[in-house]
Amino acid sequence: MAVTLRLTAERAGCVVCVSSSRVTSGALGPLSQGPWSGSGILLTPDPGIVLCHGAIFSPFLLASEYQDWPQRNVLLADSFSPDIQIQVLRPGERCCKTSKNWLGGDMGDNISVLRFNPLSNRHETPGDMKRHKAELMMMVPCLQFQDAFSRVFSASEQWHFGRDVAEQESNVLVDDVRFLHWFALLRILDCDFHGVGWVSCVPAKMLRKGDPVFTCGSPFGSFCPDIFMNTLSKGIVSNMAGESNTLILTDARCLPGTEGGGVYAILGSSLHLVGIIVAPLCWKSNEWVGLTLVCAISNILDYIGSILSGPHQSLKTWLNPMQLVTKAHSNVVARDGLNEQMLSAVVLVEHGLTWGSGVMVNSKLVLTCRHVANGASHVCVRVQPSLEKATVANGKVVFATKDSSPYDIALLELEQGLSTFAEPGLASEIYTGEDVSIVGFGVFGETCGPSVTSGILSAVITVEDEPVMLQATCAVHGGSSGGALFATHSGKLLGIVASNTRDNSMGVTYPHLNFSIPITVLQPALMEYIQSRSLSGFQELDRVADQIQVVWRLQREPVEVPLSKL
Repeated sequence: MAVTLRLTAERAGCVVCVSSSRVTSGALGPLSQGPWSGSGILLTPDPGIVLCHGAIFSPFLLASEYQDWPQRNVLLADSFSPDIQIQVLRPGERCCKTSKNWLGGDMGDNISVLRFNPLSNRHETPGDMKRHKAELMMMVPCLQFQDAFSRVFSASEQWHFGRDVAEQESNVLVDDVRFLHWFALLRILDCDFHGVGWVSCVPAKMLRKGDPVFTCGSPFGSFCPDIFMNTLSKGIVSNMAGESNTLILTDARCLPGTEGGGVYAILGSSLHLVGIIVAPLCWKSNEWVGLTLVCAISNILDYIGSILSGPHQSLKTWLNPMQLVTKAHSNVVARDGLNEQMLSAVVLVEHGLTWGSGVMVNSKLVLTCRHVANGASHVCVRVQPSLEKATVANGKVVFATKDSSPYDIALLELEQGLSTFAEPGLASEIYTGEDVSIVGFGVFGETCGPSVTSGILSAVITVEDEPVMLQATCAVHGGSSGGALFATHSGKLLGIVASNTRDNSMGVTYPHLNFSIPITVLQPALMEYIQSRSLSGFQELDRVADQIQVVWRLQREPVEVPLSKL
């Protein structure tokens, strides 16, 4: 099955390269000759229709089109440099050969980042890869994605896309998002697609948080395609927003150059295209988010269909086969363990301008972090498993550990219980290497409900054979503190998320290395409070052994070690 899934994605994946034969005046000054490249998807083999992200065409937009292009519903080929040249590189039957000549060549001195990167100056095609000439048919925006994006991503939160935050300027958000919602449709001029079938698409409204997805794109675009072309990654749907889930976030790891690559959902034993990669890297307020931004393919194709039914019907001759692509399947997307009970157990905890996550352990009690409660006596708790379902309740802080305690924990009690709440099961055993999910209100807060990220339990740190700290590879962001670490398949609560990792000397945050407090540490105190209203068990968390203090401070007893030569 793994081979079948890989072939499905690889046969549709390609690299799109755009260049100009001479420098002309463009919207942003002299037009770059390029070439610039990114990933693409071969939607139909005859005629050869390719869909890719529109950002690689933005350097070639004519100055005369720049003033009003944001209000346009379509940009045709005459809006771009007349000397534009487009090539599509796709894999042949076998693409595992290495060409040393392809790896050579000067990549140019003007390239500061590996994003949409120039094609090698050499003309050899690596292995048995195929190179085709193509023409730009149209570039269209996905307005539903743009609307969802504007509501979810706030400029005040300093979002950046696609480049290292060190290279950003204060006004770069506007520059980064101008073409995020634009997509280009190309026609390949010399088709010879033997054995290549139609791409099967499904609407994103079928997706649910936690659903497994595969991505297929070419990191670094046309740089070393014999190595990087059509690289697969796997993750889950972390969150969604907009009409018919037009905006999707996944924790599948993608790299610059995969913009325009495909995101696939599993139906039965095959992959079906569900989205297009828009931005593989995101930063929020100088924090690397580590999630990939995706636009639903169904919304893009629906909009293209609406354009073709208008004044641009002359293009429909070439695009008629696309009608087959938009047919949705009624199959259920494969699920991978996450359920609504796990989502509904995680709540948003607010106090003034401070907010974070919490986990309901019964209809009235919530566990969260001490730094989320932030010294408050009362908090607001929002139960919001989805945008359609939200309940707000007031609660008081029953207990919070002292600042000196390694266990950053607080217990909240709601004024009124939630009768519809289903208690999560509490894990009694914890195993290194098991699949886990972290649910919390990081990234978006209350805008889209809780986000989900997947990974494994990478380490269980013990003191006297008892777990005192859990490490997981799921991505954790600001706002996730107090969220839940679940065993993905059993749905049992393993721990309360306390923090991710930050190197203060470098100012770098690592979202995929994070720490949680084992539920086995908290369960005895929790049961004692439920049964007798006594807080003595929680108070013991302020008097833990020195070895536990050392673990949570990430310190070790000083020992004599050889000096490093580095």
